[in-house]
Amino acid sequence: MESRSLSQPVTLAEERPFSHSELEAELRALGARRYHNLHPFHRLLHGGELNRDQVRAWALNRYCYQASIPIKDASLIARAEDSALRRAWLQRIVDHDGEREGEGGIERWLRLTDGLDLPRDYVMSMRGALPATRFAVQAYIHFVRERSLLEAVASSLTELFSPGIISERVSGMLSNYNFISEQTLSYFDKRLSQAPRDADFALGYVKHSAITRSQQQAVIDALSFKCDVLWAQLDALYFSYVEPGFVPPGAWTPSAGSA
Repeated sequence: MESRSLSQPVTLAEERPFSHSELEAELRALGARRYHNLHPFHRLLHGGELNRDQVRAWALNRYCYQASIPIKDASLIARAEDSALRRAWLQRIVDHDGEREGEGGIERWLRLTDGLDLPRDYVMSMRGALPATRFAVQAYIHFVRERSLLEAVASSLTELFSPGIISERVSGMLSNYNFISEQTLSYFDKRLSQAPRDADFALGYVKHSAITRSQQQAVIDALSFKCDVLWAQLDALYFSYVEPGFVPPGAWTPSAGSA
């Protein structure tokens, strides 16, 4: 057998695979560096430093992301040949769409926009959403549809870090905004139990399915991509509604009301 020259680089595929615990550590370290709880817009939101219209802009734009979740999850299920994976992932759609009209996470998010006096029809039309918000959300849907099933599952792993940001968000907003109530923030109540359940399943799946170092790197890269999707949405909000405050044509502006 031909021996390798000392000058020849070792390719990623030939490197020793991470152990399960090492892979999890890599993923958690990535989240600690790149999760969107570090974004300046979230610091302002949670610290009570935004005005009511800036909070309204956040809720309106975030609806685009919330509404896309069952769409991307249905795309993932359609590609899964493993019935156990399909059954587990189906619960995510039920969580967001509800089992019947008037239930589910999307409905609870609309209660937040209702409480901020944004007309439902306008919010659900997404006409007032920032272009960058729509592009980021579509990029996420396309990623789940087009990349490998392993990468699609791995892209959901931002849920590993969501309980922390939810607790910070709820306590900060209730403490700092007199126009926010526990009822308008009811979306986050169930997410404190749903997100850890979903994250545990997805983490177990990728740890057992990513066998080679190249597969494990694809998992890490998928999580990095998802962090970028979340970060880009906040970049757009900050640029448009905080500093310099340039709202793109067609997007919602406080001075124009809700339409």
